[in-house]
Amino acid sequence: MATLDQKSPNVLLQSLCCRITGKSEAEVAHQFQYAVRVIGSNYAPTIERDEFLVSEKIKKELLKQRREADAALFSELHRKLQTQSVLKHRWSVLYLLLSLSEDPRKPSSRVGNYGALFAQALPRDAHSTPFYCTRPQSLALGYGERSAGLSASVGTSGISSLGVYTLNGPTPTPQSLLAGQPPQSAAGGGQPLGSRLAWTLPVSCSPSSALALPATRPLLGPPVPSTRVVRPRRDGEVSEAALVRDILYVFQGIDGKFIKMSAQDNCYKIDSKVVLCKSLRDTSSRLAELGWLHNKVRKYTDARSLDRAFGLVGQSFCASLHQELKEYYRLLSVLHSQLQVEDEQGVNVCTESSLTLRRLLVWMYDPKVRLKTLAALVDFCQGRKGGELASAVHSYGKTGDPHMRALVQHILSLVSHPILNFLYRWIYDGELEDTYHEFFVASDPNVKTDRLWHDKYSLRKSMIPSFITMDQARKVLLIGKSINFLHQVCHDRTPPAKITPASKSADTPKDAAELLSDLEGAFQEKIDAAYFDTSKYLLDVLNRNYLLLEHLQAMRRYLLLGQGDFIRHLMDLLKPELVRPATTLYQHNLTGILETAVRATNAQFDNAEILKRLDVRLLEVSPGDTGWDVFSLDYHVDGPIATVFTRECMGHYLRVFNFLWRAKRMEYTLTDIWKGQMCNAKLLKTMPGQCHSHKLLVLECSWDELWNKVQQAQDLDHIIAAHDVFLDTIISRCLLDNNSRVTHTHTHTHTHTQIILWSLLNQLRAIFDQIIEFQSAQDSLYRSALEELTLRLQYEEKKRQREGEWGVTAEQEAEEKKRIQEFKETIPKMRSQLRILTHFYQSIVQQFLVLLMTNSDESLRFLSFRLDFNEHYRAREPRLRASLGASRGRRLSNI
Repeated sequence: MATLDQKSPNVLLQSLCCRITGKSEAEVAHQFQYAVRVIGSNYAPTIERDEFLVSEKIKKELLKQRREADAALFSELHRKLQTQSVLKHRWSVLYLLLSLSEDPRKPSSRVGNYGALFAQALPRDAHSTPFYCTRPQSLALGYGERSAGLSASVGTSGISSLGVYTLNGPTPTPQSLLAGQPPQSAAGGGQPLGSRLAWTLPVSCSPSSALALPATRPLLGPPVPSTRVVRPRRDGEVSEAALVRDILYVFQGIDGKFIKMSAQDNCYKIDSKVVLCKSLRDTSSRLAELGWLHNKVRKYTDARSLDRAFGLVGQSFCASLHQELKEYYRLLSVLHSQLQVEDEQGVNVCTESSLTLRRLLVWMYDPKVRLKTLAALVDFCQGRKGGELASAVHSYGKTGDPHMRALVQHILSLVSHPILNFLYRWIYDGELEDTYHEFFVASDPNVKTDRLWHDKYSLRKSMIPSFITMDQARKVLLIGKSINFLHQVCHDRTPPAKITPASKSADTPKDAAELLSDLEGAFQEKIDAAYFDTSKYLLDVLNRNYLLLEHLQAMRRYLLLGQGDFIRHLMDLLKPELVRPATTLYQHNLTGILETAVRATNAQFDNAEILKRLDVRLLEVSPGDTGWDVFSLDYHVDGPIATVFTRECMGHYLRVFNFLWRAKRMEYTLTDIWKGQMCNAKLLKTMPGQCHSHKLLVLECSWDELWNKVQQAQDLDHIIAAHDVFLDTIISRCLLDNNSRVTHTHTHTHTHTQIILWSLLNQLRAIFDQIIEFQSAQDSLYRSALEELTLRLQYEEKKRQREGEWGVTAEQEAEEKKRIQEFKETIPKMRSQLRILTHFYQSIVQQFLVLLMTNSDESLRFLSFRLDFNEHYRAREPRLRASLGASRGRRLSNI
């Protein structure tokens, strides 16, 4: 039985070293000491512990070797292993197998350069970028493939990677390491830097620094002196080693003994009293720039990290800068460790492994470029926050340098992570928790529920990230607004998850980076899916529960006088009331008449929800107004439908109704005039004057166009926009828009079109006035004639009754003749008045038709054809003939 000492780890490890090297215990002292340091360290690969990734890599390697059967067998065994709890660290076992399977003679299968060995020396969380999460260090590409690797969508920060300036070399095997044999280059010549770095492991050095030191000294034996010629120092001249020590402090923003920060020049400068050759002074100045860049970035992060108002996006930006600085500090710690090792070993001569300014200049070139990028980014992002800050970072990613693009893309993934979280919470839950106003959707808490759709939510255009298009931003706004509208206005309690299924959100910056890499694909699909689902559900609720389309049709039937039988019967019932002075009207009487008209016409078959909203309104009374001037129908709207039919829209509807109601009254009046003429023609054959009635049509309704747009609408905004265009169109065609409002005193300040519209409106009002005057004149004529006829009939009846007696007296007969003569004398006056009215009416109608022909609205131009369908006015007005001919010519040319 083995003793306890024989089972101790030290004894077993020493035996293993002897077995591998084939040497005695005394000869493997160095290898044993190194093995103890390795086992006692906390080494771990700087990659994500992703079991799936490693297993997939193993299968790919097997497939590359044309071992498909082995790959299938491995997959099956791995699946069985996952179902058992025998191993707790399956990833570690798989990673070990993968590492052992690699051929050490192939430099491309392992990072055989300085950067890989440097990365292996850092702890597992040393890398700020997720490059190591997707490509393990043991699987990294060689130098020749580095450019392609770093240009991937998820890149590495790379501040600590110096492999760009090294050559490839063979990876030392475990046997050669324990045997104390330095690896040889493929060409058999001098050791490349990457290979020599693997042998910078002095016995007194700790394992973590030993693997990372940028030196080239072999593990065993004394330092190898350099073969280059060393320039002798002058008396009092500062040594290069002292400058190196100062520079390492300056890299961290700390003043050194010889190099200090100059507040006046805002840079690090070497004291002019220091004796130093020009080459070392220039090299030190160039290296000291890293300290200035470091201070610039560090000052920004220190100031902004404490500013809570900077928001989540700003804090993410600061966190990304901190990560880059943290990796930069790890690089400096390795360099300090190297310097400490040289001090402990008493290296005071220039050797192949010692730190020099020239080596630092080469090794720090890449970190310097990256710090310059960070400093420029800090300058560009000053005063920005939220989406504006993300846009600034995104703009810096448009560069041809793959290393810089990878850096900026990584920072952008961190910065955009909060924005994407805001976005997903908004489009899937309708929640907006933007304390510091960073998101591009803004909310106004002072807006009431009835104005939620129009005023509560809006876009902060300055906060829209440049990688999100305006169309995407508009859809994002509509999605969340629709969810809140459903909950707060429609009182629909359907969970948002049932309206549109929530997809995976950007839980990590890695998810954000993947999403940003496919903005026109996966990201666009998520936005479109949520937009279509939410908008469709909202429109269904409005049409099903709140009868939006039925209310729209009711506006056309009642306020736009589309229900012909109802309007005509209403006018017949209202005529006795509306001819009275406006001050004598009572709304409840008019409301009763309205209900009677509804019950007597086809309007009775409308939905009860529609009819209960129909009402009567009396406008403001002016002196001399009759009921015709103040009467108006009204339609009450509330709840969700008030979002489409706003106060402004209802005001437009009432203006159009009043105009159409007056035009309808003119038609009604002309019809009564014609009826009066027909009825009285036989009775009053001797009475002069007949009037030609013209049915004036002033509205070419755009209802079909509106209805088609509503049927094709994808969201509520489309319906609102189509409805607004419809109202604007009919307002314009009724000559009620702002272009028709021109005063006489300021006509010189208006355009030709405005003056024409103003003239049209005045002409139309004059026509309406002439119709009313003509009705008044005819009524007066008929009234006088009928009174005269009645008196004559009474006189004749009186004569007939007294035929057997003396008849009428001479006095009575004289009075009758006198009265008849007075009536005859009034006939020329009434005839003259009718002729004046007729002439003036025809004149203004002719002018009205000419103005219609010069209007830019095609519908108003065609109205002239409909009004003069028999070409009565064309024959009288030469200008009208020319205008009509030109208009028809233009129409034919367009066909």
